Amino acid sequence: MKSKEKLLKTIRKSYKTSNNVLISFRYALSGIKYTYINSRNFQIQVLFASLSIIFGSILKFDKSDYLILLCTIFSVLILEILNTSIESLVDLVVKKKFSNLAKISKDCSAGAVLLASINSVIIGLNLFLPKIKLLFLN
Repeated sequence: MKSKEKLLKTIRKSYKTSNNVLISFRYALSGIKYTYINSRNFQIQVLFASLSIIFGSILKFDKSDYLILLCTIFSVLILEILNTSIESLVDLVVKKKFSNLAKISKDCSAGAVLLASINSVIIGLNLFLPKIKLLFLN
């Protein structure tokens, strides 16, 4: 019974903006956690991001290379979170009915993630290949 009461309180407060910064951070972290748990693509992107950071460390990236790498990683992750948000909102609105506009919305948000991912591969190749070539030339 307490679980239902807590849920009702959460539902009633869900439209309000928090006045407490720490609570706002908790909500934001909750969104990131939700995306990580429920989006296979986000999990894959976090895995590749982690591997990229590790390999950057092994290849001794300088500060500017790390900054570029981190900006690229965050752009993909941010867009994946937005994609998850858009897909959830669309699903909420259309329920289980097909809507061509809903399909367009979901496809466009997924397309944005795809473009960011392609961009990250291009940037990654430009960051990693010269360092890898140096390893084999020395």
